Amino acid sequence: MIPKQGYAFGHQDATAYGIGWKNNGKQYQSDVYDVTGDYPAVYGFEIGHIELGHAFNLDTVNFKMMKKLIRKAHKKGGIITISWHPNNPVSGKSAWDTIPAVEDILSGGVLHAKYKDWLLKVANFLNHLRTSWGQKIPVVFRPYHEMNGSWFWWGKDSCSPQQYRQLWIETVKQLKTYKVNNVLFAYSPNKLKDKADYLKYYPGDEYVDILGIDIYQHTTTEDFIKAITEDIAVVKNIALEKNKPFVLSEAGLNKVAVTNWWVDVLDKHIANTGISWALFWRNAWPSHYFVPYPGHKNASDFKAFKNLSHVLFLEDIKKVK
Repeated sequence: MIPKQGYAFGHQDATAYGIGWKNNGKQYQSDVYDVTGDYPAVYGFEIGHIELGHAFNLDTVNFKMMKKLIRKAHKKGGIITISWHPNNPVSGKSAWDTIPAVEDILSGGVLHAKYKDWLLKVANFLNHLRTSWGQKIPVVFRPYHEMNGSWFWWGKDSCSPQQYRQLWIETVKQLKTYKVNNVLFAYSPNKLKDKADYLKYYPGDEYVDILGIDIYQHTTTEDFIKAITEDIAVVKNIALEKNKPFVLSEAGLNKVAVTNWWVDVLDKHIANTGISWALFWRNAWPSHYFVPYPGHKNASDFKAFKNLSHVLFLEDIKKVK
């Protein structure tokens, strides 16, 4: 069990691209490795646009290459998590277009057949994640996250809690119908008010394997510490009641602009909480990144964070049973 040893460090798109480089299929690189000498223990990948039949995801990562990166991360002993930002099925625009759509894709809805076709494409991708000897690779699938926010078409202002729960349940059941059996499903609201807020959209224990929470620092460090302390405590209590693992499923401070953020702000408030891992968002471009890269002013703090005995990177996670 990971929490007995500490918590695992994760990074979104860690080996797909970073600051000043993009994987062209010929190299295996990571900003995390370039700074610390080790890879993340948890690898986040994104399959938005798989539903459209595109060759590349919404962040311009080739799906064939993504499969190779997933295979390599798994072979090295890493944990794989997959998020999905599907386009709005009504408008055809991005996941951030909040025109109501959930009712139309549920069973009996006018776009239900379209949605089943989308899930078939998702299933085909998940079912083809295999080792070199043909064994399916286990992954954590985290669809429809941050539903208690208002920025996605599945968010609180675009569908009711009952519609959301039905969407989740139908999605899980349909993927299983399509022979997907290598997935654990993670449920992850955004920052919370309380236990009732966390469970408002919860589809039931039968349909959720891992409890998550997404917490970014958008304002002051004090506000972030308050949010992360209170929200993790809420999720921990629910996880203990339900006997499920819980994680910090998305987190970060854009550009990591606060001195000693990793050791003094983040770790001090998530160490010994019982979380299994913390996944930080992607290093997309010089104005949007969440992990230090070589030459970054907080690179030394990040290395100090990596060297904490309870913070588990790839080499550490290999030793955990």
